[in-house]
Amino acid sequence: MTAIFSTSTSPMLPSFISYSSRSSSTTLRANMASSPSSQSDSPVVFGFGGVSVDLLATVASFPNPDDKIRSTSMKVQGGGNAGNALTCAARLGLNARLISKVANDAQGRGVLEELQVDGVDISFFVVSEEGNSAFTYIIVDNQTKTRTCIHTPGWPPMIPSDISSSTLKSALDGVKLAYFDVRLHETALILAHEANRRNIPILIDAERLRDGLDDFMYLSDYVVCSAKLPQAWTEAPTVPSALVSMLLRLPKVKFVIVTLGADGCIMLERSIPGSTDNSEAEEMDVDNLVEVLKQKIDTSKAAPTCVSSDVVRFQGKGVGSVCGRLFLGTAEKIPESELVDTTGAGDAFIGAILYAICTNKPPEKMLPFAAQVAAISCRDLGARSGLPRLSHPLLAPFLG
Repeated sequence: MTAIFSTSTSPMLPSFISYSSRSSSTTLRANMASSPSSQSDSPVVFGFGGVSVDLLATVASFPNPDDKIRSTSMKVQGGGNAGNALTCAARLGLNARLISKVANDAQGRGVLEELQVDGVDISFFVVSEEGNSAFTYIIVDNQTKTRTCIHTPGWPPMIPSDISSSTLKSALDGVKLAYFDVRLHETALILAHEANRRNIPILIDAERLRDGLDDFMYLSDYVVCSAKLPQAWTEAPTVPSALVSMLLRLPKVKFVIVTLGADGCIMLERSIPGSTDNSEAEEMDVDNLVEVLKQKIDTSKAAPTCVSSDVVRFQGKGVGSVCGRLFLGTAEKIPESELVDTTGAGDAFIGAILYAICTNKPPEKMLPFAAQVAAISCRDLGARSGLPRLSHPLLAPFLG
């Protein structure tokens, strides 16, 4: 574990809201060093990226400028894409190992303790003796079921020298799958290149265009995107054509998934090179095929489902063609009375995808499972509170 010292000033989390500050620095480091592994015989998934404190307030409706309103409920919990995704993976039963950076403040200690309680291995975390841990104000609109986030980064930022040679050698030992949220990219790329050198597959969360994204795209085996990212990255005219373009530009990538919120997801999986199916594959316009598959979805079902194509040579508009399979996954139709907050639903989806890859679930089972995990998480306030364990009754139909 590395400690960083600095005397500069930085923004701080409001003092009236904090985690318990009972742990001393010595106790914190002792706890980190002995961080337990929750599932000793389960696959190990490694994660690197953002962690934060989330300050969540629900309101009857989002305020107008210069309004003064009261919250209807309040919660403080850990957040951040990597923290959420790895917590989800741990609750589902994987050995989750996470690297990020926090300050040795009450909030940082709370973040680490919360991760540790969920069975996430935090023994490689970097803790700065001064500065502030990252935090996010989240306003949840009860009327529209939307959330607005205002993020304050942690300080001092993580830098490559924070990762010691011993950490680089041991952090990836025994890892089956590595995950990056493309934050702290200069440091993250050091670990991503080491994962590539060891032939550890990489999944990235391509949430939006950011520094380092291109480097991670070319290193990755699996890509999960937000709705706007494929077209923003490829400049293709449609989302399906953008997915074709991504597979053409990223020869290492096995599949790319774009998440569409309540509209589910689209996944394009590359066909295995040299497969006999490739030579016999029919050529089809990818946008047309998406529309054909939409007609096969049983809209009467509330639970997540998946429909798929045969192996096809997909033709994207103005981008070329690639051979593979197309999958459309639906989202659960959550009863309005049960929908609380969508914060972190994408992270829950990715955590479930990590679990599905590590446990060799085929796409037809992986997508509905991940959608159900995400839907369960939306039934509670915040990104962590609703994350399920495998024993959750709503997951039973997806575990066969």
